Amino acid sequence: MTNNSLVSSIRERYQKIQSQIADAAQAVGRNPDSVKLLVVTKKQPLFVVEATIAAGIRILGENYPEEAVQKQETLGEKNKVEWHMIGHVQSRKARLVAENFAFLHSLDSLKLARRLNRFSAGAEKTLPVLLEFNVGGELSKSGWDASDESRWEVFLPDVEEILSLSNLEVRGLMTMPPFYQDAELTRPYFRQLRKLRDYLSDHYPLNQWNQLSMGTSGDFRIAIEEGATFVRVGQAIVGSRPL
Repeated sequence: MTNNSLVSSIRERYQKIQSQIADAAQAVGRNPDSVKLLVVTKKQPLFVVEATIAAGIRILGENYPEEAVQKQETLGEKNKVEWHMIGHVQSRKARLVAENFAFLHSLDSLKLARRLNRFSAGAEKTLPVLLEFNVGGELSKSGWDASDESRWEVFLPDVEEILSLSNLEVRGLMTMPPFYQDAELTRPYFRQLRKLRDYLSDHYPLNQWNQLSMGTSGDFRIAIEEGATFVRVGQAIVGSRPL
């Protein structure tokens, strides 16, 4: 049985964030509908996920394939949402992602792309993906290193091959900028990703590069001002994760 007070509080926080998204979009002349709010439920217990679904939320983001698939299977017929993988995916987990997710935000290597393509073909589906780029050059972050603009051509061969894979559909780019207490300091990194998107669009104009997944709880307003089409918000909506 779903906890009604939890459902109400999640719905209220979700609507509050949606309102802030709309304000940020309108402030720079964007249509609020051009920004999708992805609610992150990683490491949240099943009852929180059930309450999130009951609150009317239809796009959930997870970081760990096995955890997410277990939730999907346990939910059964309650599983009426789009599951997006947003965390680093080990190559050996490619099958789980290809078979169980509607969207991958964190495609970070050619090796992973090849495996995802093979497993997606086996599942008779085309998997929408975003290419993950490390705009801050941090060793702790995944993705192609895009911190030095003069070296962007280095990863073009990888991008070109990924675009040729018939069971993957590249929709755009994703990044996780360095963390700052002052969200304004993330702005140059979001601009860098948008500039990279334009660079790749110029090189491969036949592909659609519409999506930019960037911005989390602390900096999504800045991300939206810089062109984000997906923002990823977790605890500000579903509450703190259990210790």
